[in-house]
Amino acid sequence: MLLRLAVAAGLAFIYVPLIVIAIYAFNSSKILEWPPPGFTTHWFSQAFNNEAAREAFFTSIKAGVAASAIALLLGTLASIAVARHRFFGRETISFLVILPIALPGIVTGVAISNTFTQVLNVPLSLFTVIVGHATFCIVIVYNNAVARLRRLSGSFEEASADLGAHTWQTFRYVTFPGMRSALIAGGLLAFALSFDEIIVTNFTIGAGEQTLPIWIYSNLFRPHELPIVNAVAVLVILISILPVYLAHRLGAEEGGATGGRAAGGGVETEATAVP
Repeated sequence: MLLRLAVAAGLAFIYVPLIVIAIYAFNSSKILEWPPPGFTTHWFSQAFNNEAAREAFFTSIKAGVAASAIALLLGTLASIAVARHRFFGRETISFLVILPIALPGIVTGVAISNTFTQVLNVPLSLFTVIVGHATFCIVIVYNNAVARLRRLSGSFEEASADLGAHTWQTFRYVTFPGMRSALIAGGLLAFALSFDEIIVTNFTIGAGEQTLPIWIYSNLFRPHELPIVNAVAVLVILISILPVYLAHRLGAEEGGATGGRAAGGGVETEATAVP
């Protein structure tokens, strides 16, 4: 009984504020008051018709897709190097790959901003945002991929090489099918992380550009825009839930198919695995 109460309290602590935001998104009044005097869907149509919000949404999509693509490429290569090869400094490289996820976002943002503007003389733009997001998205893909590779036997890859397959053929027909679901899950989680990111984005985005989280923050303290902000926030929650849910389902199905994971093993196990 005590355990159930603790679980209920934990879930309430996490999700009650989100429920409050959802209720306010349907508030018929422009003024936040509890309980709301009435309910309406008017603010959602206003949000869809808001040109700045739409542009910010597409900017977030572009940044998330590009950062996830970079993370998939580099994270996969790094995971194969660490999980399938033995060399001096291997554990150090593994540590350096996962370190960015632990660094404060403000430090990462300032470092990237200064590097581009002061050292490389590259103006801040969507490109710098993508680079900033990719630094921590790589960690998500890497952790997923390296955890999967450490559970896959290398004997099949050795057999492929013994039969005359070159490195690319072995990866395409042997290694990649075994880690495909982990990469898809990692890419989905990386996209969700990039889509919601605001701290690094604030330091790396160019003048006149906004991602959706920055648009929300910028309009949060404008009373006339607050109802629309609440509606947009609900849409962001829904968009963020989708890739996380798909990644979770993918991991759960893979676990059921292989039968080799622990009872709680799904995407959570791989996504948080630290070598």
